[in-house]
Amino acid sequence: MDLDLTAPATPIDSREELVDALTEGCAPKRVGRVGYPRRPSAERVGRDRTIRRLDQVVPSILTRVGDGLIRLVGVVKRYESAAGSFDALRGVDLEVGAGQFVTVIGKCGSGKTTLVNMITAIDRPTAGEVWVAGTPVHDLSENKTARWRGRTVGVVFQFFQLLPTLSLLDNVVLPMEFCRLWTAAERRVRALHLLDQVGLADHARKLPAAVSGGQQQRAAIARALATDPPLLVADEPTGNLDSRSAESVFELFERLVAGGKTILMVTHDTDLAVRATQTVVVADGAVVNEYVRRALARLDLDQLTLAFSRMRRETYQPGTIIVRQGDHADAFYIVTGGEVEVLVEGPGGVPVVVNRLSSGDYFGEIGLLRGGRRTATVRASTAGPAEVMVLDSAAFERVVRESEAARTEFERVVGARLGG
Repeated sequence: MDLDLTAPATPIDSREELVDALTEGCAPKRVGRVGYPRRPSAERVGRDRTIRRLDQVVPSILTRVGDGLIRLVGVVKRYESAAGSFDALRGVDLEVGAGQFVTVIGKCGSGKTTLVNMITAIDRPTAGEVWVAGTPVHDLSENKTARWRGRTVGVVFQFFQLLPTLSLLDNVVLPMEFCRLWTAAERRVRALHLLDQVGLADHARKLPAAVSGGQQQRAAIARALATDPPLLVADEPTGNLDSRSAESVFELFERLVAGGKTILMVTHDTDLAVRATQTVVVADGAVVNEYVRRALARLDLDQLTLAFSRMRRETYQPGTIIVRQGDHADAFYIVTGGEVEVLVEGPGGVPVVVNRLSSGDYFGEIGLLRGGRRTATVRASTAGPAEVMVLDSAAFERVVRESEAARTEFERVVGARLGG
């Protein structure tokens, strides 16, 4: 088959589309004779062979051709009980690219573990979509989910979950047996190699109880890598370890990411979290907008969670006034989409654009910190709509009262803006 390498590429978003693309035109259809069982067509045989092979490699292929390794769209998880309903996740949108090291942080009960359960298909969303490595996980049956998880996601637990009667080597071999990957001899060779990668080759034939907690966690990581999944998900993997062992595990994750793996790790350790390439903050079942985190970077986790819970999202059409010069200051604004224009009255009362703010910038702090009146008019850019997150004045006052670091930063910005 001749390929036109100059032709525009067509996006491939799912396993089925990839199979269709790879088997298209490979063999003509054959029709069985009337009265006889229809034999599998050459096309069907070729397609089945492609699917079997693809099951081993499709995650990494789709990672390259898809929009991202992980994509959540409007995910809601609602639990029903005699006391009523409870939303553990509220319309979560999230995207993680391949090769990223992502840490997930948040207070207890914020929804971190529920989010992880959606991504690993341990639980299903009440509404919304979960896509991992090009697969619509939310649509998979239980049987397909088990096969998909075995080859796409390696899960690392806080308490290791190693089988106590099996050696470290046999614990690592087990996932390969379940997924029917490689021969028996190849599995053991691969398991030994993985244990060597995590510094445990000399302990391969020991039972889990015969090694330390840090060594058990490294063995659990080796097991998670057994089927060569593109994604590792770790739920508090350092939470049960001393600081030295925790650092060792984190450094191992960094090496795996450098080697091409994608890692999503839930942690309470903010010192470790900030070393990742991306940090996701979960608060009250929602993912805190990255631009909100950037604007309120001086807040600690508790303060950020509280501030985010008091925010509301608003969208303004092009040219719409958001705040007007001279009006009472009653809110603080963070730009999360589009652009806004800052205007002041010029000669003859004609408004003049003196600044433009984009995603991650904020405004409204001058009026709240300096006399309660707006010193400028702010409108959505005439080029397009603007999205902002709004924090009411009472919540803003609490932020600056409880966080000296945030107040100092706001005062610095106010001084720079008024001085300019």
